[in-house]
Amino acid sequence: MSSVPVTTWSLEQTSPSDLLPAAAPDGDVRIVRAEAPSPEFSRFLYASVGGDIHWTDRLDWTYARWQEYLERPGVETWVAYDRGTPAGYVELEPQDEGTVEIVYFGLIPAFRGQRIGGHLLSYGAARAWDLAERWPGRTPTKRVWLHTCSKDGEHAMGNYQRRGFKLFDTKVELEPEVATPGPWPGAYPA
Repeated sequence: MSSVPVTTWSLEQTSPSDLLPAAAPDGDVRIVRAEAPSPEFSRFLYASVGGDIHWTDRLDWTYARWQEYLERPGVETWVAYDRGTPAGYVELEPQDEGTVEIVYFGLIPAFRGQRIGGHLLSYGAARAWDLAERWPGRTPTKRVWLHTCSKDGEHAMGNYQRRGFKLFDTKVELEPEVATPGPWPGAYPA
């Protein structure tokens, strides 16, 4: 099996004032928290958003593992809907000492390029900053961070930087070369 170099960039905000929100897109775009843990829905979002950009680390998760992860206090999934259709999501995971990671963020390919991504990222980062208000007993957020890599969409890094995230680490590692998993062959134009 061949390997490819993959660059991973880690970015952060250290104050709510770091957030530079994008304007909301035109049309009927709503962002709603998926409050009921649903492994089926979360796996749908994960596979649909990441299928063409090599998201593979959760594809072998069992139903029970998804359920356990989603039921952890403070884990939140915020879903963007365009005219009632899921368009993308942002997943938040609280960590120690007031840190919140944006674990996953992205749009289903059919909804990319419509200015939904900047709006969804802005909204997700704002929800990371106020996460403790929804989860009594959690430490107020002091830092929001995420990572992106050279396998992600070509506009990912620019979107993060335009929203006020600052680079704090870069790593290059060899990873096995794997085919994009889909969601199914031929689903999106090349």
